[in-house]
Amino acid sequence: MTEYRLLKEFRGLFTGTKYEHRRSNLGDFVAMHLYEDLVAIKKSDKYVLSVESMTSVLNAQNKRKGIEARRGDGTFGELILGERPVVDSGYKVARGPVANVEIGVEVKILAKAMIKQIDRVKNDLAHQVQHFKRRSGSRNPICVAVVGINYANVVTSWEGDRSYRTDGAKYKHPIQEAEEARSRLKEVAPLYDEFLILRYRATNEPPYPFEWVDENDTRQSYVAALQRISNEYQARF
Repeated sequence: MTEYRLLKEFRGLFTGTKYEHRRSNLGDFVAMHLYEDLVAIKKSDKYVLSVESMTSVLNAQNKRKGIEARRGDGTFGELILGERPVVDSGYKVARGPVANVEIGVEVKILAKAMIKQIDRVKNDLAHQVQHFKRRSGSRNPICVAVVGINYANVVTSWEGDRSYRTDGAKYKHPIQEAEEARSRLKEVAPLYDEFLILRYRATNEPPYPFEWVDENDTRQSYVAALQRISNEYQARF
């Protein structure tokens, strides 16, 4: 069975390792793997050609080599004329500065205290669509949101060496808030061409286990989104 890179890298944020929610670049790291998966499924000839010819690239101003340098802002667009793209080992999609946005991906991860932060998350998602569209010029960008929602019975958050464990009363367990969070996110979902919710369970406690709430449904939903994004790219660009 094909292993899709975005799902693998999302899972890798939690499996066997401590997830630190204050690391804001983790979402962009996950987002960039959607572009690799679009190449892998080969559903849009135009997209594959733009990647192989490096006329469109992952937006990353940093010219350094290595995985850290690949962490851009989740957007894919036309390479600025005269710039030389960089291709890193293990990746198909080159990176470099872009002139516009053809596809924009925003990733949010809700691990705990979801209702406390839900309004901020909704506002961030709404503003991100506007950002994608402002940078697209005359083009109609494909806007994608990927939101992880934790359904674990308990979770511990970490800030350096300090830990905070949910107690189900003052600090609600993820399972107590997950469905309300998912329901409230539906208010901003229509702003996006694709709005994918990844339901998972991660306690963030040793040995740091991870599982999907429904692995088959998660995989099918993600692959279906990839197909629709490919079709949209074929039609729009």
